[in-house]
Amino acid sequence: MRTSLAAATAAALTAALTASLAGTATAAPDRDGHDATRRALRAAVADGVPGATATARDGHRTWTATAGVGDLRTGEPRSARDRYRVGSITKTFVATVVLQLEAEGRLSLDDTVEEWLPGLVRGNGHDGSRITLRHLLNHTSGVYDYTADEEFARTYFLADGFLRHRYDTVPPERLVAVAMSHRPDFAPGASWTYSNTNYVLAGLVVEKATGRPWGEEVRRRIIAPLHLRATSVPGTRVTVPAPSGRAYSKLAPTAEGPSYDVTELNPSLATAAGEMISDSADLTRFYSALLRGRLLPPAQLAEMTATVRTDESDESDRYGLGLMKRELDCGVTVWGHGGGIHGSSSEAVTTRDGRHALALNFNGDWSGDSEAVIEAEFCGG
Repeated sequence: MRTSLAAATAAALTAALTASLAGTATAAPDRDGHDATRRALRAAVADGVPGATATARDGHRTWTATAGVGDLRTGEPRSARDRYRVGSITKTFVATVVLQLEAEGRLSLDDTVEEWLPGLVRGNGHDGSRITLRHLLNHTSGVYDYTADEEFARTYFLADGFLRHRYDTVPPERLVAVAMSHRPDFAPGASWTYSNTNYVLAGLVVEKATGRPWGEEVRRRIIAPLHLRATSVPGTRVTVPAPSGRAYSKLAPTAEGPSYDVTELNPSLATAAGEMISDSADLTRFYSALLRGRLLPPAQLAEMTATVRTDESDESDRYGLGLMKRELDCGVTVWGHGGGIHGSSSEAVTTRDGRHALALNFNGDWSGDSEAVIEAEFCGG
């Protein structure tokens, strides 16, 4: 079965690439300023990504492009309207809600995790009384990342485990417990390390502060006011709403071997760290609105965009509160977040004034250069 699947996948991908390249050879020159971005999307498909979709907003103009296929079995092409799992882009939504609650006086970024979630962050050197909400949002807490746990990875990220457990519901407290079984990475505030556990905890704080699920707060405070009709917080729903393509993964630590259709999964394994679904048009609208100050008062937006180093030797990438600042090779600075979850790799960024935004998705998680697409859109070449 594994051999047949690999052969079928390779045949479908080869056919899609052939058709894509043939179309490229006969197409008229593009004259809308996005030639480099189109080439970068095609390069991702040539590198092995089944399909790519992207939307850019520049002022009042919107541009879309796709490459490759959304379904390896049928050869159906990717669509600019595809909905997809956005992974850690969820973190910006959650951080925005926390900052809105701060603006309302319902919590402070200097509050400790212990104050809101007593007894949850303890063990093996973790101490919630020393970790603030700010530490969670900018990944300076030192809390161990539960996704780095070897048993968790075998169960939910590698083929044998995932195929048995893809529909399991995983409570957020269990994810935190996995993290607590390890030592912290460093003392709170002493360094920076990306940890999904931080945002599992942030989601639980939102629920404690409001009395409602974090996803309901995201819907009420962001999705509804911005009319993000393709954006949802699925909870334990295993499917992706239409229109959407399929998502593919090697379910292995290498890019070799068969590709599995991993579209259906229970996203509770990511919860507030990476559960959400959206499309490229909604993501560009969200980040543009956020950086323009439509979702946060000036004081909270200033806190969100106050950054820390992610690498002591490199200033080009810095992290705020659920928001990453990147300096591109051409000197342009963009703000946003990336997101990866089984079979789905996404990026959404915008300039600081919110005028020029880009969101993209690859429906495979083992190849493709999303940074090249961002560089192409904002730097050309």
